[in-house]
Amino acid sequence: MIIRRANTQDRPEIWAILKPVFRSGETYAVNPDISEKDALSYWIDGSHTAFVVEYEKQILGTYYICPNQSGHGAHICNCGFITHPDAQGKGIARAMIEHSLKAAPEMGFRGMQFNFVLASNERAIATWQKYGFDIIGHIPEAFNHPKIGYVDALVMYKKL
Repeated sequence: MIIRRANTQDRPEIWAILKPVFRSGETYAVNPDISEKDALSYWIDGSHTAFVVEYEKQILGTYYICPNQSGHGAHICNCGFITHPDAQGKGIARAMIEHSLKAAPEMGFRGMQFNFVLASNERAIATWQKYGFDIIGHIPEAFNHPKIGYVDALVMYKKL
């Protein structure tokens, strides 16, 4: 398994990972009809540093790190993680998390904050807590889940 910075040639494979997750509308507060161009711009461009996980010559996961705020708040980062649905149970998510927790301080970040973890995403919450993240905020009915209706969002944080 190799984790490296994403490059232009990775865009089609990154889109193949992002598309089903964004289209489902169940975990990311992204328009489910987002175009490929806009999705890739959101994930890769601007202040985001995107990474990919290669496993057996396929990209099976991607994540980004970016400043959570600008200026005097830029020392806290935010991340987004998506694993290819066919790669569940292969340790891809764990590898990305561990990589991000090492890369973020190397990039100058002093803390990591997740702004919008859905309370319905129990697997993600348990994973973040396992890695030392605390729930520091709670936003009632912040997300209109397409299957279960309005769900709360959590803000999670870990000092690096």
